[in-house]
Amino acid sequence: MPSPNADLRERERAWVQQRQLAEACRECPLGARATQTVWGEGPLGAVLMLVGEQPGDQEDIQGRPFVGPAGQLLDSAFHDLGWDRSNVYVTNAVKHFKWVPEVRGKRRMHKTPAQREADACEHWLESEIALVRPRAIVALGAVAAHQLLKRPVPVMRERGHWFDRADGRAVLVTLHPSALLRTDPAARELAYTAWLNDLRLASRFARDDRRAALRNRAASGTPSPRARAARGT
Repeated sequence: MPSPNADLRERERAWVQQRQLAEACRECPLGARATQTVWGEGPLGAVLMLVGEQPGDQEDIQGRPFVGPAGQLLDSAFHDLGWDRSNVYVTNAVKHFKWVPEVRGKRRMHKTPAQREADACEHWLESEIALVRPRAIVALGAVAAHQLLKRPVPVMRERGHWFDRADGRAVLVTLHPSALLRTDPAARELAYTAWLNDLRLASRFARDDRRAALRNRAASGTPSPRARAARGT
């Protein structure tokens, strides 16, 4: 049986290999129009994983998840909850940006991926889960919840509740941060507070993440996958 150190190093090698394979993925049409594949980032062994829908315009340009407006709102939530983003693994159910041109203008407008497109990415998401081995996962929005729980999820009815996956991992359902950005500004503060209350249900896992990340990085003696992704290695 391999030692914990050897197991972690092997998982990190497999994580890099999966990311490289995903860069050439053309299992659905989205890869041909996207700038690049946007893989997840964070420490292997993270206790908590957050899964969104798909990269947005800025994520597609920068090659990192949750760096656009929705990501900035997520970072605000991390701050308000006392979570350290560097200890949480964040990714998307779909790895390429699906967009349509703005009717009048040059912006690329987000378009929700079709189920067949999300299903084409399912094995990439499942490989991340298998390699990171989180104890709990937060599903941000309907696409993520569907792919994680393998069923349609009425997010507004099931938000703030935990559900078990077939592999035994707990999944917390809540809104994607982009949904809050589309909320009427007059109601946004209340919506944000309600969203924080959903996320707070996962706080015990976020607190455990710091200890797990430190143990894993010390064991491997190598940079975290997030650091390597930032360097493009």
